Amino acid sequence: MGEPTPSPASSADASPRAAPRVFAVALVLLGVIVAALWLDTRGRIGATQEELARRLRDIESESREARSLGRQAQEGLREAQAKIGALEAKLAESQNQQVALEALYQELARNRDEWQLAEIEQVLAIAQQQLQLSGNVRAALLALQLAESRLSRADRPQFLPVRRALARDIERLKALPALDVPGLSLALDRLAASVDGLPLAFEERVERPARAKAARPGDAAPADGFFERFGGEIWRELRQLVVVRRIDAPEPPLLPPQQAWFLRENLKLRLLNARLALLTRDEAGYREDLRTAQAWIQRYFDARAKGAQAALAQLKQLSAASVSFEPPSIADSLEAVRAFKTRRERGS
Repeated sequence: MGEPTPSPASSADASPRAAPRVFAVALVLLGVIVAALWLDTRGRIGATQEELARRLRDIESESREARSLGRQAQEGLREAQAKIGALEAKLAESQNQQVALEALYQELARNRDEWQLAEIEQVLAIAQQQLQLSGNVRAALLALQLAESRLSRADRPQFLPVRRALARDIERLKALPALDVPGLSLALDRLAASVDGLPLAFEERVERPARAKAARPGDAAPADGFFERFGGEIWRELRQLVVVRRIDAPEPPLLPPQQAWFLRENLKLRLLNARLALLTRDEAGYREDLRTAQAWIQRYFDARAKGAQAALAQLKQLSAASVSFEPPSIADSLEAVRAFKTRRERGS
């Protein structure tokens, strides 16, 4: 059997009673929904507030850190500025010191150049005096080479005119004929030292008459033989009082020992005078002293002795050397140095 179908009358009666119930349920549901929405919104607002508070706290913390970093940055900036100021002061001081050092270096360089030029001028002046007084070419050449060496070590372009003048004078001195003055002087010294060993020529042997043969024991000597021997002895003694000889050359003079000593000393003086004339390039005095020494050895000494022959040969060899020459001049170098000094003094 089926369920009974409500009648329209009963449905109409039920509608008015069900409407308030549905409305109440709707209100309850709406309230629940509103409450849920409110709770959800409140939770979200609370979470938002908490997030906002947390972020605010983070921002405050970061702000504090930023302020701390800012203070540190300001302190670092002040320190950096202080250091920069100190560095700038040191840089300025260093620049001032550099300027002062450069000025000092230039002054020292100028003084060193002036001192070096003064020294070179003095050396050249001494070399010029040596050339004029004694003709010592070797000493002058060494002085010029020393001056040129010092200027070459300095390696300064402004010294080129002086170096060119020095080079010209050096070549001029090198072109002069070479004379071994030290060797000739040493030979003269050796000759003077050997004078005491030269034998003199005035000593001669006196022939002694042969004695009569001695009589043998037991021989009978006649009386007339005695008188004959006695007369012969007297005659020989008388013949010795006067001696006549033929000579082809003059005999050497007989000199007492004191005069022989003076002869040797005078011969030494002649040789030493020849050495002095050699150093002063006195050609006439040099040859005259050698000629006199040679003549004295030939006249007063034994020319046949080996020592005398060696001395005569040495004197002949020394006489063949020419010691006179026209002394050169190194005025170009001196004028170049003095002109350079004058230009520096005017420029300063």
